[in-house]
Amino acid sequence: MAKHDDPAAPPATPGNPLGGDLFGGMLEIQGEMTRSVLSAFGNLAVPDWGSSPQAALAKPWETFAGSLRDLWSAPGAAAAPASAGIAQWLEQPEQWRAVVEGWYRALPLADGQTREQMLADGLALWENLLSQFAAGDAKGAGASLPRKDRRFADPRWREQPVFALIHQCYLLLSEQLLSLADKVEGLDPAEHDQLVFATRTLVEALSPANFPLTNPVVLDKIIETRGENLVKGMDHLLADLGKGRLTHADESAFELGRNLAATPGKVVHETPLYQLIQYSPTTETVAETPLVIFPPWINRFYILDLTPQKSFVRWAVDQGISVFMVSWKSADASMADLMWDDYIRAQIDAIDVVRARLKVPAVDAIGYCVAGTTLAATLAILARRGEGGKVRSATFFTAQVDFEQAGDLKAFIDDRQLAVINSLATDGYLDGRYLAATFNLLRSSDLIWNTVIRNYLLGEEYPAFDLLYWNGDTTNLPARWHQSYLKDLYRDNLLVQPDRLEADGTPIDLSRIAVPCFIQAGVEDHIAPPQSVWRMTRHLKGPWTFLLAGSGHIAGVVNPPAANKYQYWTNPAERADYDSFRKGAEEHPGSWWPIWRAWLADLGERQVAAKGKRAPGGRGDKVIEDAPGRYVKTP
Repeated sequence: MAKHDDPAAPPATPGNPLGGDLFGGMLEIQGEMTRSVLSAFGNLAVPDWGSSPQAALAKPWETFAGSLRDLWSAPGAAAAPASAGIAQWLEQPEQWRAVVEGWYRALPLADGQTREQMLADGLALWENLLSQFAAGDAKGAGASLPRKDRRFADPRWREQPVFALIHQCYLLLSEQLLSLADKVEGLDPAEHDQLVFATRTLVEALSPANFPLTNPVVLDKIIETRGENLVKGMDHLLADLGKGRLTHADESAFELGRNLAATPGKVVHETPLYQLIQYSPTTETVAETPLVIFPPWINRFYILDLTPQKSFVRWAVDQGISVFMVSWKSADASMADLMWDDYIRAQIDAIDVVRARLKVPAVDAIGYCVAGTTLAATLAILARRGEGGKVRSATFFTAQVDFEQAGDLKAFIDDRQLAVINSLATDGYLDGRYLAATFNLLRSSDLIWNTVIRNYLLGEEYPAFDLLYWNGDTTNLPARWHQSYLKDLYRDNLLVQPDRLEADGTPIDLSRIAVPCFIQAGVEDHIAPPQSVWRMTRHLKGPWTFLLAGSGHIAGVVNPPAANKYQYWTNPAERADYDSFRKGAEEHPGSWWPIWRAWLADLGERQVAAKGKRAPGGRGDKVIEDAPGRYVKTP
């Protein structure tokens, strides 16, 4: 991918953008703090955990702290010193007031009035809760708490004053810190977003639910199991350390080709970059125009072919569509020099192979996430070459082309962050576990700390959940492509500037795209925010339909009709902007897949017999292997 008239970028400075052993320092500080806090609240009706629970739990906690630090911190980083001498100030509950006042007065705030207001809010909360417990009003269902959070939904967070105080003060301070970060002045938009993201990540990491000595559910579990939960949790932790990533699902419960990626089909074409799968028809006739699906190469293709009940592929085949799927190869050293041009050429190649195989003039195409962004570039290139007729329609699943409002991922896109990412590449490719960790950070409460609590602290077994299994099945990325993509699209937003980029020798101008486009976004998408996805509509020449699905980047797409879940919104009359669309949109229950199928049929649908090469692997049809093929199983 070449750039035209690209100004020189400022030099990058290598280094850890967060600096030091972030998680290790937090864990050590939190461990000392929680031991001291619990020891100070011995006279506040804390459950009977033995004569000295903090002493009994100190050793397991230290083991957990060290292991968690090993898992999350960068190699060789220096740990932050643990806090010391806290317990002497916390011998009596009323001394909390002085401690809290000290915390707030120590905040590095230039505005004294803001600091004093935060202090007043904090003290009011403490006095409210302490007065409820002192008066006996908090018995039974627990105290009446001003702040709710699903991390603290268990009644045990409300029934004992120590835990009510700890988590309510955490929520208050979190709220205040996030508000302060949002109001910081003098930053450009990118720096502001980075500050807010970093603050939120730190706040989520320091939740008292994440640590055994401040989580009453974990403490009760230790007593109930006599510490067996810690033993199981340590087994899980050590296994994850060995894999170098978090485990989210029972990996023994799934097998590709058996209960995942199991829709029958054949690999009918193969290159060093991708395999092309054609699925076997289940209807006597099929639509003449076949469908080619381009999934993101950041993940495995079977997100669209999960268990049979959730499989978009199986559903589309049952709808009488000839479905082809591209299965990208996970990058290795042989793919070190791959660039965006190679993926665009691969999309064009797949389109041509399907057209020639079925002897049709055009295909319908779907591009998901980064493959949707690439499909837009492919369409623009075909249009510039006078070959736009090869694609009859294009559907985009949560795909962005205009990255001005690209959401939290932009927090990782500046010269310093890019230098760090580049330093992680080995033999020309980036280990997929790094990218998985990045996406996990975007939803750290759910994808990091929930796992820490359930599987490490409580020692629970992993669920047999297909979506989480897929989420952990990472793929490697060509480092050159990845750097170029982040710089040119996320940082510099060049794709929407006509002819600023070129691929395979052809300038890219999205305004040349004239094929009908169906654009789907997820209302809760944190990777491709719906406001950002909507902006694609500003750059197309041809007709388009925008649909907003319930949920996010994955569940918003993978929502089969039989599940009867979520909802979607339509507003065909509104074309001005996303906010106007949202304001006047009509909500519909359930899956949006049938609406997309109807849109496809409205483009014109001649039926042909599902025989010959419409049924892959028949007499005289030379195929390579059964679906799902080898590439999806390549590490």
